[in-house]
Amino acid sequence: MLSYVRTAALSIAGILISLASTLLGGFDMLLQTLVVFMVIDFCTGWLAAAVFNCSDKTPTGRLSSVACFHGLIKKAASLMIIIVAVYLDALFGTAGLTRDAAIIALSLNELLSIIENMGCIGIKIPAPIVNAMDLLNKSKKK
Repeated sequence: MLSYVRTAALSIAGILISLASTLLGGFDMLLQTLVVFMVIDFCTGWLAAAVFNCSDKTPTGRLSSVACFHGLIKKAASLMIIIVAVYLDALFGTAGLTRDAAIIALSLNELLSIIENMGCIGIKIPAPIVNAMDLLNKSKKK
């Protein structure tokens, strides 16, 4: 009986992963990079809040399940943007250009957040990266 449950669970997981991969336009290196950046950003954000109490997502800087949930929802929404981009590519025949641009932009945003989290937990960030972050943050606010 247990082997049937295991087989069914693995089959369902395989179907869901295949569906997600298809909707996201394949699991190529660009998408893998984004997913890795998302995981690292989540982990460093969690560390900043849980261990170092320096999160900018809460007034106290401490870990919050609501802030954590909001972060996961934002990451899911980012993946939905990629799905939209895949369908725009199919609609306009742009051969993945929109999808790739969306993934690169989202990856850069995740990278920016990772660097901010690293700075928050006390890791020295090189000056050129800090300057680039300042420029990105200024352009984001406009």
